Amino acid sequence: MKFRDDIRNIAIIAHVDHGKTTLVNEMLKQSDTLDEHVQLDDRAMDTNAIEKERGITILSKNTAVRYGDKQINILDTPGHADFGGEVERIMRMVDGVLLVVDALEGTMPQTRFVLKKALEQHLTPIVVINKIDRPGSRPEEVVDEVLDLFIELGADESQLDFPVVYASALNGTSSYDSDPAKQEHTMVPVFDTILKTIPSPIDNSDEPLQFQVAMLDYNDYVGRVGIGRVFRGTIKVGDSVSVMKLDGTKKNYRVTKLFGFFGLQRLEINEAKAGDLVAVSGMEDINVGETVADSTTPEALPILRIDEPTLQMTFGTNTSPFAGQDGKFVTARQLELRLKSELETDVSLRVDDTDLPGSWVVSGRGELHLSILIETLRREGYELQASRPEVIYRDVDGERCEPFESVQIDTPEEYTGSIIDTLSQRKGEMTNMESTGNNQTRLTFIAPSRGLIGYSTEFLSLTRGYGIMNHTFSKYMPVIKNWNPGRHKGTLVSINAGKVTTYAIMAVQDRGTIFTDAGTEVYEGMIIGENSRENDISVNITRGRNQTNVRAAGSEDIAKVKSPRKMSLEESLEFINEDEYCEITPEHVRLRKQILNTGLREKEAKKRKRN
Repeated sequence: MKFRDDIRNIAIIAHVDHGKTTLVNEMLKQSDTLDEHVQLDDRAMDTNAIEKERGITILSKNTAVRYGDKQINILDTPGHADFGGEVERIMRMVDGVLLVVDALEGTMPQTRFVLKKALEQHLTPIVVINKIDRPGSRPEEVVDEVLDLFIELGADESQLDFPVVYASALNGTSSYDSDPAKQEHTMVPVFDTILKTIPSPIDNSDEPLQFQVAMLDYNDYVGRVGIGRVFRGTIKVGDSVSVMKLDGTKKNYRVTKLFGFFGLQRLEINEAKAGDLVAVSGMEDINVGETVADSTTPEALPILRIDEPTLQMTFGTNTSPFAGQDGKFVTARQLELRLKSELETDVSLRVDDTDLPGSWVVSGRGELHLSILIETLRREGYELQASRPEVIYRDVDGERCEPFESVQIDTPEEYTGSIIDTLSQRKGEMTNMESTGNNQTRLTFIAPSRGLIGYSTEFLSLTRGYGIMNHTFSKYMPVIKNWNPGRHKGTLVSINAGKVTTYAIMAVQDRGTIFTDAGTEVYEGMIIGENSRENDISVNITRGRNQTNVRAAGSEDIAKVKSPRKMSLEESLEFINEDEYCEITPEHVRLRKQILNTGLREKEAKKRKRN
């Protein structure tokens, strides 16, 4: 059997914020890839504006570096479990993984998630203990944690014998020694370990073509682009090929363009062969998991398995009185076309029609997955309204089940009691509690996904912002009956339209928490605050002070108005209940009742109470 010793195919995997993208940056800088005059931005692989703002990777990225006479093809993957669909697909494209683990935090929920996917594909691992220079780093303990995780996840003997490199990607240093003082300004240990450890691809380029699509892209000039790996044979521009569709049918096409990856560029090439990671155009309806094969002897590769969505929301056209004031795209047709186009590149997403016109059920892998989609839409100029996130139930062996998640919390010790109490109320079961030193405690829970909706805001308040919570899908378990984890406080709802006044805020602020500033335009049915009690209250938030010529004693007191609570998009989506919508436009995020008319809404509430 022949092998291609000139290339290696690897994926960088890690928990969110453990330094994957920064490590790739340094590998680009310190390899023989970029021209000397090229200035590389921090986290250059995170090209999406939301990725740069949040410091997370959302979409997998391809690059390749030259090291001596070898080419190392690198896939930078998301670390957050909500984007696990990206991770799963690219595992089939590579022969090994660089598992990056923070030298202080150690193994985290998403470390387990991404490593499990890699081990299932029998990939060869290399462990990079990153951020070795962090105060309090504990590299040797973290290596032991990683080994324990490998054993727990059923790694085979060859995978357990993983090499370890210690690094500070931010400083561009690495070494084989766990002593931070022995770090050197070089990535040579990383490069050498990759070439020595990661298997070379099999060179079967003289056999019939098999190329599998793992990711999709779209280009206005060439249309849909399939990105994947040539598993067998050779592919050239102008070749006639057969696409083996997911439904078992076959379609014939001609390859119009081929692209290779090098540095930060996608370059046109004329030919690729077994082991290469390339992009192919000329097949307008190609999908993830489909095989591009030799047209004379077409054979399909096994279909890529993608974990199903666990959370869903209803998206609809904006029906508020303020609809159309901000957005460029406000019609049902425009929103539907945009949602359907998202399916072309995001295989973890589902979009289903509903009985209501201008309304769709959108299903994804978690709150972050769906909120990133909404944020992307609003930045593109779309207006929409979204319902409260709901978990997706499934029948497992004839029993109705709901998704549960593994929750890992790192917090100062003084907050552990409050966290255990609040998560217990949300039906979370604590599975482990250990001290990690420096007055820090690590808590592990298994909790129903619907109990975690809206918990992140409460958690940040409980821990004064000092706690860190991570959670990832674990498994489906029998539904917890007779339990509603939704918001238990009511809302303050405007009874009319107009501008909010300071005088009106002063009159109602003692009833709860206000969300709006004076001068904000509101409409009837818009939520302007949270009630301190369970029931909703309709309030006049636009009322002004009666104007008279008589000046009352003490009336010159400065109006004392509390600062309104400002909520992010995620917090707004978590806040709403089943009878409410979140209205999203390019300029505003508003909360509203589904029934705007005060009289009709109160009638409906009475009817629900009777039933």
